[in-house]
Amino acid sequence: MPVGYFSLILHAHLPFVRHPEYPAFLEEDWLYEAITEVYLPIVFILQNLHEAGVKPRLAMNVSPPLCEMLADEMLQARYTSHIERLLELATKELHRTGKEALEFQDVARMYVENLSASLDLWNNRYKRNLVNAFRELQEEGVLEIITCGATHGFLPLISTLEARRAQVQVAVNNYRKHFGRSPRGIWLPECAYEPGVEALLKDAGIEYFISDTHAILYGDPRPRYGVHAPVVCPDGTAVFARDVETSQQVWSAETGYPGNDLYREFYRDIGWDMPLDYLKPYLGSDGERKHLGLKYHRITGRDVPQQNKQPYIPELAREKVAENAAHFIGERIKQAHLLRETFEGHPPLVVSPYDAELYGHWWFEGPQFIDFFFRKLFFDQSEIEAISPGDFLDSGMPIQVQQPSASSWGEAGYYKVWLNDKNSWMYPYQHDAESKMTRLANKYPDAKDGERRILNQLARELLLAQSSDWAFQIYQGTTVEYSSRRFQSHIHRFNILATALESGNVNEELLAEIENRDNIFAEIDYGIYRS
Repeated sequence: MPVGYFSLILHAHLPFVRHPEYPAFLEEDWLYEAITEVYLPIVFILQNLHEAGVKPRLAMNVSPPLCEMLADEMLQARYTSHIERLLELATKELHRTGKEALEFQDVARMYVENLSASLDLWNNRYKRNLVNAFRELQEEGVLEIITCGATHGFLPLISTLEARRAQVQVAVNNYRKHFGRSPRGIWLPECAYEPGVEALLKDAGIEYFISDTHAILYGDPRPRYGVHAPVVCPDGTAVFARDVETSQQVWSAETGYPGNDLYREFYRDIGWDMPLDYLKPYLGSDGERKHLGLKYHRITGRDVPQQNKQPYIPELAREKVAENAAHFIGERIKQAHLLRETFEGHPPLVVSPYDAELYGHWWFEGPQFIDFFFRKLFFDQSEIEAISPGDFLDSGMPIQVQQPSASSWGEAGYYKVWLNDKNSWMYPYQHDAESKMTRLANKYPDAKDGERRILNQLARELLLAQSSDWAFQIYQGTTVEYSSRRFQSHIHRFNILATALESGNVNEELLAEIENRDNIFAEIDYGIYRS
């Protein structure tokens, strides 16, 4: 038996952004950036590790909206055009830097190599569908894929039992569609928990959920092993809570690894540095500057102005990330010994959940860190074993029964990020739609044809309005206009369709247009909302 266990958990989620009514749409770049910088690199690294016999093991939530976007043929085609244009620009840059900016030649070459490899993986190995790549890694025993809320709805702020249940059941059904099995675990949206949520999970066949630290620390009774062992709710649903120390080491841009001077600077981008005429073919139809993903500078220092940042040197960054991975493992070994001694021989479990987008998007070297981490864990030591939460449950180790505390992983640990003076205006509209959805589902228990189409689309519009991403972005002050408009649009379409259903005055052309635009969850059954 090892001294302790370590569970890396990645949360891969983006809100459902799909706009067939436009030839291109700025917010769709969120998906394209994540595929290029996060999902393709992580899949590539995990597959290489597995094929090299390294045996990586981790859990990963691939959220239902992300699965639906990754499997969408229109978005697949748009992403293909996106990465082809980006590779064209990177190739152009390789020639330019060879003539007039030799200090950036190495990083320009790195981009050409990375993008060429990514395009090959995308087109040839994974046939433009990364859901298949994640599914393959699960079947090979590398990943334990878990689910999330259907649209990342913030469960404690959903007003009806039926609407909460739908967020869980729709997610489970969608997981089965994409992965051919039922999920064992769930990443509660925003790790937001309140007592009672576990009953919905148990009814859906889910064995465990991921929470923030204080869900267990402030639970009743006091946890025997702190957050370094799961607990089970009285109904038998297990809870795995975040370890604070590992979060700080990797997550923090100030005190953690990502802030090292040698690592790539996120905010200095060619999209803002080069002449507009030169960049025009690679910008949107409006010709406005934006981040393009080709970044040539390193952090250099926290207080160094952007114009004084030094050139990024890939080899130095790679050496540093190998050093950080070794340090991280060393700290986990120390932590395991200390905790095991404190727990009088009980092996500790350190749970480290992160947004997947940290690894590659915000911290460019993050995928390399995962690579070095699992290689060093496998070859250089035997005191720490990487496992998934499901592996821990399968081990048969006894688990303490506890009632966890209400919590989230947002600022201050509770719900204020999603309910405050900036976004509180949303909830009366959302709650009205939640009540109306159940009333209509009850009123039309055996709907056929057109009525069923409308009811299913009502369910989609409600789910999309409930996405916690809209309230989060409004609170953060990022994409406020887009997030507000998206919420309002889904509520508006919900109300139009509800009125049409009850009046019997259905505009077939409008219904078809809404179905084509908001086409998430083709398998949905509105009956989930019946009381």
